[in-house]
Amino acid sequence: MTRRSVEVRWKGEGLQFEGLTGHGDVQLSAGGEESGLGATPMALLLVAVGGCTGMDVVDILRKMRQPLEAFSVEVVGEKAEEQPQQFTALEVVYHLKGDLDEARVRRAIELSENKYCSVEATIRGGVPIVSRFVIER
Repeated sequence: MTRRSVEVRWKGEGLQFEGLTGHGDVQLSAGGEESGLGATPMALLLVAVGGCTGMDVVDILRKMRQPLEAFSVEVVGEKAEEQPQQFTALEVVYHLKGDLDEARVRRAIELSENKYCSVEATIRGGVPIVSRFVIER
């Protein structure tokens, strides 16, 4: 079993923190004017989902020799109104550009979401995730 760890340090004022990952640092805040610059932890969770599946899909499409010209992932989270205001549903929208085979795009996304993306695998049991893709030619 592989273990991973990060350190999150308070920067000494407000609700500003720095996440030290060993592969790059990230600035965190609670959001709002008083908390300083940086992404909120909930926003970083959405970024983690998009980054994880996005890397998978691009890698798989390259291996399929698909002519991918541009790619982005939009992740939309629906949050509960009551504390702890957890995500109750996620929608992942893949935006692709190129002369791509739709069946191969669908297969690449399916492989990422059901086999390779560890972030989605971690949260899928507690949060429903739906996805779709749009190809611009």
